[in-house]
This record gives sequence, structure tokens and C-alpha cells, in this order.
Amino acid sequence: MPKGRPGGNPDLAKYHFQQKYDWDEPCSDRMQLRMPPSMKAAIKAGLIEDWQEVARKAIAQEIERVTEEQEN
Repeated sequence: MPKGRPGGNPDLAKYHFQQKYDWDEPCSDRMQLRMPPSMKAAIKAGLIEDWQEVARKAIAQEIERVTEEQEN
């Protein structure tokens, strides 16, 4: 017999998953990045909010730039 609230959750749409960023595909792969200890300390101190997205955007811009250079 199923468990949970009979009739389900009427506020389910309120708690529905919402994508945080506008990427065309999920950000599911992982890579490691080496950096100086001072940079890591600044990030850990909260100097850059959402540093992962900042890094993703910077890498995406560089890929776009290099791709355009190779096409010309």
C-alpha cells in the first residue's frame, strides 16, 4: 500500500524543481581545477558569489572565442 498523504500534495507546483541556470544541457560532468591557495581562500571567504557559475561562463566564453578563431 502506498504511503504518504491521501490525495497527494496540493501545493506540489510550489515545490517543483526549477532550473537555476539557462544552460541547454545539464551541468552533470565534473572537472578539477588547480589554483593558488590565495584564490581558494578568497572563494571560500565568499568573495565571489556562485563562483561555479562564474567559472562555467568564463570557460564557455573562451570556448566560443577559440571556436570563432578556428573558423576564420
